[in-house]
Amino acid sequence: MPHHKEQDYGENPIEVRETDKYKSEYVQSFVDKWDELIDWKSREASEGHFFIDILKERGARKILDVATGTGFHSIRLLNEGFDVVSADGSPEMLAKAFANGRRHNHILRTVQADWRWLNRDIDGKFDAVICLGNSFTHLFSENDRRKALAEFYAALRHDGILILDQRNYDMIIDEGFSSKHTFYYCGDNVKAEPEHVDEGLARFQYSFPDGSVYHLNMFPIRKAYVEKLMREVGFQTVTSYGDFKETYRQQEPDFYIHVAEKSYHEVDGEGDASNA
Repeated sequence: MPHHKEQDYGENPIEVRETDKYKSEYVQSFVDKWDELIDWKSREASEGHFFIDILKERGARKILDVATGTGFHSIRLLNEGFDVVSADGSPEMLAKAFANGRRHNHILRTVQADWRWLNRDIDGKFDAVICLGNSFTHLFSENDRRKALAEFYAALRHDGILILDQRNYDMIIDEGFSSKHTFYYCGDNVKAEPEHVDEGLARFQYSFPDGSVYHLNMFPIRKAYVEKLMREVGFQTVTSYGDFKETYRQQEPDFYIHVAEKSYHEVDGEGDASNA
């Protein structure tokens, strides 16, 4: 079996806090295990038709999946008849997504793209941009987050929507973490737990049944902060949902889903109180 270069965080892993790190975090051996982590059938059951219903209600047809990963959402949307372009920053992930697409009788239209320069690599305008799987949390600087959101906004038609999800970091930061914050993914016996958390870093450890261990360093974005940034880059209405549980049955949702609308509505007076 070929030896894959494994993850390298150097001497002090919790000092590694930069956006570009994701490119080397998704080493081939981790990508190959990713589908064990989410277990497509269980994931589909836990999500239900949430995203599909939102897109259909709005008459969205042309979808840009900017965090394709191994292709779960792109393939699900293709199965439902949507027209999908699948983008990701990781060539390893895109190759895996393409292979998964073939297994499901789809030829994915894949584009390797960095969100900060998304429209340089993507043609046309979309009815919806989806950024799922807690992917936005790979951005470590506020400038990167603003730039990415502005690029998502620009890729949308005038009445398009952005659907973006995030892990519930408010809970993880504010309550600290204990055994109840060990997230057992849908995949059997795959464990994901926060190994280190502070206001500027959530370092997650992923342990697989074969004894292999991987990490992801992510920025713990707070729910209200994400909503605020979305409005500041121009989305006029942002609705947030606490969602399907992936894991431990706790009071708080594991994830938040934000639906941000580009369409412009004139408001009376100086501002729209509901968005204050």
